[in-house]
Amino acid sequence: MTVAGSNLAEKRRILQLETLHDLALALRARRGEQELVDELLGRVCSVLDPAAAVAVTQDAYGGPQAVATVGWHEAPPDGEALLLDPTYRRLLRGEGVVEARDGELAGRPYRELLAAPLAHREARFGYLAVLDKEVRGSAEPSFSEDDRRFLDAVAALAAVSLDGARQVASLEDQRQRLEEENKSLRGQLSDELSGQRIVAHAPAMRRILDLVQRVAPRGVNVLVRGESGTGKELVAKLLHVLSGRAGALVTVNCAAIPEGLLESELFGIEGGVATGVQARVGRFALADGGTLFLDEIGDMQPALQAKLLRALQEREVVKVGGRRPVPVDVRVVAATHQDLGALIEEGRFRDDLYYRLKGVEMELPPLRRRRRDIPHLVRHFAEEFCRREGIVTPAFRSDATALLLAYDYPGNVRELQNIVEGAVSLAEGEIDRELVESLLTSSAGEQSPDERTPPEPAEGAAADGAGDLDLETVERRHIHRVLRLTRGNKTAAARILGVDRRTLLRKGF
Repeated sequence: MTVAGSNLAEKRRILQLETLHDLALALRARRGEQELVDELLGRVCSVLDPAAAVAVTQDAYGGPQAVATVGWHEAPPDGEALLLDPTYRRLLRGEGVVEARDGELAGRPYRELLAAPLAHREARFGYLAVLDKEVRGSAEPSFSEDDRRFLDAVAALAAVSLDGARQVASLEDQRQRLEEENKSLRGQLSDELSGQRIVAHAPAMRRILDLVQRVAPRGVNVLVRGESGTGKELVAKLLHVLSGRAGALVTVNCAAIPEGLLESELFGIEGGVATGVQARVGRFALADGGTLFLDEIGDMQPALQAKLLRALQEREVVKVGGRRPVPVDVRVVAATHQDLGALIEEGRFRDDLYYRLKGVEMELPPLRRRRRDIPHLVRHFAEEFCRREGIVTPAFRSDATALLLAYDYPGNVRELQNIVEGAVSLAEGEIDRELVESLLTSSAGEQSPDERTPPEPAEGAAADGAGDLDLETVERRHIHRVLRLTRGNKTAAARILGVDRRTLLRKGF
């Protein structure tokens, strides 16, 4: 190395030390996390001179909290894209500073990349990355070993500051929560939409929420389609709350009521129609001036569909055994997980009823198509559960959140809620990967993704497994599995299974 080169390297080391000193002083100031991240990235860029750089932090549930970028010529990436990038997965595996060449970070190509984790003790806050050292002169430069050590030191220093800032923020949140609880006890806190919140950060759910808000004040009927557990009933409740209708929201599950009783449940029944039969008001009459939610409408039998169609067309109902029509003012929201078009082709659903119900039609996406919402749903369910139980909300470790993000949730949002509440019930401190993996395995009723060996058949069952497929056997095995997971705690097992503890006792557990 020449004398000039040696002097330049020495000046760079001095600049790096001065920057670390100044950054340590700057990070001590009590500021918001976004401001800290902006300061961090600015200091790094002034020393390492990258063509592009990014700093991103995640919250306790794996979602983005603060993002700063430099050098993105097009639209900068959002926090979700940066946290889902393979670079961060490498950092989470504990590889230290990651060095890579000829790749992409959140869609941006690079020749060279350095990335360092924002980590302190066992906590992972995010990462810091620099891309492509700027060309000065004719040579194509690369980041040096000194640059790597500097980035590592800056990230470690910033992580300590972030840890302290979050502890302060946590204490402040607890103070504010206590204030709100006191207001609630004094009757000073009111929430018109209590229990009706829809978590909607993913674009697909944002469109649904926008449609709900536009449709709700109108009297048009709404048909909500979607897989089980996607939140169809919650959408119906929100439609009713936002409608301003003075009447009640009345719910009927068409699949849960026997065909012979559903007609009288909907329209009411006159007394004396048969021996011992007393007069009863139907759900249409109970919903007069309000909203009638017909869940699982696809399971309604064709004969009853004709009577429902007439009630919707004429805006009046006739009780079973009655003759006088009774006018009703009801807004109908229907829901189904079935393909009504296919049912129409099979002759199992009336097309005229379908068009009467679908004044506005909306399809709720399954959770696997709105993964951006998962961290927010995890936070919502964890905080709501802990508020009800009067316990402190535990944090989800990054590896646990990664598992939750990767799972497909055949039971959708309802399944995620049960898993989160089960994890909170069983957690001893932070919620880690092992606990979440055991709950996901239990929820799926099969081995974890890393263990593809088939389950052993029950004692005395047929070799091909056909003898242990009856519903009662599968149900009992699943309950036994959850009880083993909870070490025999029936209350915790009931929460995970989504049933009352007395249900387990009735089943002999």
